[in-house]
Amino acid sequence: MQEKEMSVIDHLDELRSRIIKVIVSFVLFLGIGLYFTKDIFHFLVRGLDEKLIALGPSDVLWIYFMIGGVFAIACSIPVIAYQLWAFVKPALHIKEQKTTMLYIPALFILFICGMAFGYYFIFPNVLAFLTEIGSELVTVTFTAERYFSFLFNLVIPFAFFFDLPVIILFLTSIGIITPAFLRKSRRFAYFILIIIGTTISPPDFVSDMMTSIPLLIIYECSIIVSTFAYRRRMKREQLVQDQQ
Repeated sequence: MQEKEMSVIDHLDELRSRIIKVIVSFVLFLGIGLYFTKDIFHFLVRGLDEKLIALGPSDVLWIYFMIGGVFAIACSIPVIAYQLWAFVKPALHIKEQKTTMLYIPALFILFICGMAFGYYFIFPNVLAFLTEIGSELVTVTFTAERYFSFLFNLVIPFAFFFDLPVIILFLTSIGIITPAFLRKSRRFAYFILIIIGTTISPPDFVSDMMTSIPLLIIYECSIIVSTFAYRRRMKREQLVQDQQ
């Protein structure tokens, strides 16, 4: 009983240690992001015809920490993935350890691809649509706080959702979920994803569709990769049984 309790305590200590490493890396990347905030700011507003407006000193501070925070989150993805992989590594077989190790760069690459998709496709089209219909009624100006809130509310969710197929692949490979479960939950998942899409997008039908449809496509891709991982796991388990 005591050995079992010590084992649990050891696991909790290891988890705490890995969480601390993630926090330290986030703070480090946050410092780097704050240092390069001006460069990132000019990159994000390069397509605007007019200068953004700040309504007060707090808006300037908010811009720095928002841009630096997003930079820190993006750069911390590999660290978070590695620490999670290292924590569950003892419970995995050797082949599973090698295979799941490849998920770490995949998570980072897909996260960046999601940000790029949101920034280069979703954001400019939605912004242009809203600006065009708004210009017929009012004079459209942008404050820095509203502009970056609008930008990150569209881009960041796509960055995380682009990682969904890799997460599903990992959970399927270790036997937590199955493609049958994903297919059975499709209606419920669609409902949740559409709610998320309409929540992060402006309240108009075109923007809702532009954000919701890619999320549904990502879910279907997750089912495909889950099916692939499930078949491989079944073949591996069958091979082990045959050898026994």
